Amino acid sequence: MASIGFIGLGNMGGPMARNLLKAGHSVTVFDLSKDAAAALAEAGASVAGSAGEAASGVEIVVSMLPAGRHVEAVYGGDDGVIARAGEGTLLIDSSTIDVATARKVAAQAANAGLAMVDAPVSGGVGGAEAGTLTFMVGGDADAFARANPILGAMGKNIFHAGGAGNGQAAKICNNMLLGISMIGTAEAFNLAEKLGLDAQTFFDISSTASGQCWSMTSYCPAPGPVPTSPANNDYKPGFAAAMMLKDLRLAQEAAAQAQAPTPLGSEAASLYGLMEAAGKDGVDFSGIIKMLQGDL
Repeated sequence: MASIGFIGLGNMGGPMARNLLKAGHSVTVFDLSKDAAAALAEAGASVAGSAGEAASGVEIVVSMLPAGRHVEAVYGGDDGVIARAGEGTLLIDSSTIDVATARKVAAQAANAGLAMVDAPVSGGVGGAEAGTLTFMVGGDADAFARANPILGAMGKNIFHAGGAGNGQAAKICNNMLLGISMIGTAEAFNLAEKLGLDAQTFFDISSTASGQCWSMTSYCPAPGPVPTSPANNDYKPGFAAAMMLKDLRLAQEAAAQAQAPTPLGSEAASLYGLMEAAGKDGVDFSGIIKMLQGDL
């Protein structure tokens, strides 16, 4: 079993750290929220007074932070993770951030003689709690091999996407496609309703025809057909609209840097931006159908 420093105990990080404890690892945690840290202490973790302290004297550091600027701040500086981590420490950042920052921080770690992978996740809070997350990992093969058993305690699908930053690239490409497909699925159900076609009937047809996609069969935005979807729980967020907007904006930033045309990705970002502007970012991203229907 490994000694692990875990930094960032939010809706995703907290359950992930718990699963590392359940797997028998020794975990030292840090979060700006004392309540979040105290909850992990009750589960058996030790609590550090800073991110740097959490990174000191452990074999592996895992972080789950809100944005690129937080990752830079936590890993950099005289009391940051890179400065405080001991020789041979493996760094795993599971935050969803921009590709450029992921590669910059990985280069800083390499210059300090430390191995690092970017390992953003898919699967939402439910996946974090159940330990069924999907990890998309960027970094060299040796670092990926070391990270794999640790990630396996928190998820069930672990993919090596290539070099540093490629985990982030895979995440934002996937979520851009998800955002686009959810809008298309919502538009189709909305049109079906306007044309007098029952949602269940449309689902039964399209879910087995050429319109089939994950947004329809696993996360249907219309109430009824998929009982476990947020549409049947008043659109309470499993994956909030604000998080989808974050990922779509990251995709647009990356597209601009790579000079890759993504007109549908751009339109998707604009539409979710309208939800944010309307103060509706606290609903699930599948709630886009309610916006199309004028109910948001």
